[in-house]
Order: sequence, then C-alpha cells, then structure tokens
Amino acid sequence: MFISEVKCKSVLNKSGISVIDYAINPYYGCAHKCQYCYAVFMKRFTGHTEPWGDFVDVKINAPEVLARQLQRLRKRSRISFGTVCDPYQPLELKYKITRKCLEILIPYRHRVSILTKSSIIIRDTDVLRRLYKLKVSFTITSMDERVRKIFEPVTPSAEKRFKALRTLAHDGIRTSVFVAPVMPYISDSPDAIGEILKAAKNAGAEYVMFDTLNPYPKVWRNTQRLVRIHFPDRLESFNTYYSNQKMYKVRLRERIRHLGEKYDIDYRFAF
Repeated sequence: MFISEVKCKSVLNKSGISVIDYAINPYYGCAHKCQYCYAVFMKRFTGHTEPWGDFVDVKINAPEVLARQLQRLRKRSRISFGTVCDPYQPLELKYKITRKCLEILIPYRHRVSILTKSSIIIRDTDVLRRLYKLKVSFTITSMDERVRKIFEPVTPSAEKRFKALRTLAHDGIRTSVFVAPVMPYISDSPDAIGEILKAAKNAGAEYVMFDTLNPYPKVWRNTQRLVRIHFPDRLESFNTYYSNQKMYKVRLRERIRHLGEKYDIDYRFAF
C-alpha cells in the first residue's frame, strides 16, 4: 500500500448526486480494495500508477480547508461523507481526518450523512451524537464471507458492520443499510437478500436501500474475471446481465418487494 500525505485546495465539493448538495472525501483512494468500485475513475485525477486500492492520499489539511469553506456556505445544505472513498477506511484510525471534519460541522445545522463499510465509525459516537440530523448508512453487499473476501477483501465482515450499526442505533443515531452492488447471480438470491433484510431489521436500521452493479468497462472486466475464477458455474448467467439489465432490474425489484414485506422493513431502490 502506497500512502502519502497531501494538501487539498477544497474538501467541500458540489455533488452531482441529486439527494445531496456537497460531498466530503477525506482521502484520495481507498484501501478497502472493493473489486466492483465505481470510483476507480478517480485514479486519473491522482497521478498514481498503482492499481486502484493500492494507494491512499491523506488530505492532511482537510479540516482547516473545511472550516474556511463552511464559513462561506450561506444556506443549510445536505453534506455526505464518502462518495468516492470510505471515510472510515483503516488509515482513519491514525489520521482522524474524518473525525476532525465532523467536529468542525457540529456548530452548523447542515444535514450530514455518512456512507461506510467500517466498524471504526463507532469510535466517534461522541461526535456523531452532536451532529444535526445525522444519518449513517452501512454498505453491505453480502452476508456470505466468501463473497466478501473475493469482492471486498479488506473490509470488516458483515457481522461487524451490523454490530456497529446496532451500537449507533441504540445511541439514537439514524441508520440504514445500503446493499450495493447487488451482484447478479452471486448475491441476489431470495435467501441472500432475505438474510440482509432480517439482519438490518434486527439491528435497528430504518430502511434498506438497494442498487445494482454499474458495469463500467473497468468494473465489468474486473468483476467478470473474478466470477470466472471463483464462480465459473455462474459466469454464463452473470454475462447475461450486461445486455439484459432492464429486465434484470424489473425482476430484482419484484423479489425485493416480496422480501421487504415478508421481513416488515422499509426498502428503497437506487436504480
């Protein structure tokens, strides 16, 4: 892993995502090595030659930059941490960039959301409780440890993530689960989806959001390679997803609706 400390000119950046106004990403790159990561496109802005997942640039001045930018922000906004990196990836234990940024946000009344795969977040419960209308969402792709180790090898287990979610929910922090991506013909069976819905309800999540695999060229080639190696019997089905996404999504929605009603938990779609 190549780690470097860098200085940024801006950390509060306008978002192209309709449900948020600004994004904060305390790091360039991510050590979680998720093999389906859509943020691989960010590599071309970093100057790195290492593969995506093999480098992280730490924005060491992010808290100071954020403090200046917030002073110029004239209206209440929706601010999200972790749109192209995990704000609680392992280096956060050392650098505490995310924690420091969250502390700076406490006096402001901006709506804050955090998306993470990491149980490290419970370290900051004291700060999280003081934020205005905070929501924390845990990305959980599969409860199957084999699937996790293949597609997101440096992330905590789903069990650890749900334990962290339960801790936050118990402390009165709004939580949800983001199932993204649903891996076609790998993690989309009724049993696999039902297991996540049941665990989410038991842990106190308000709802579960689902999204499908974005088959960007680099993402598609990489996930296809892994399916070929680890799930050769499902490769043919997996390949049909690329040219039949519309029909796949219709069927997946129906499956989720049925299971959401069965487990009595609010479900939503990002696709």
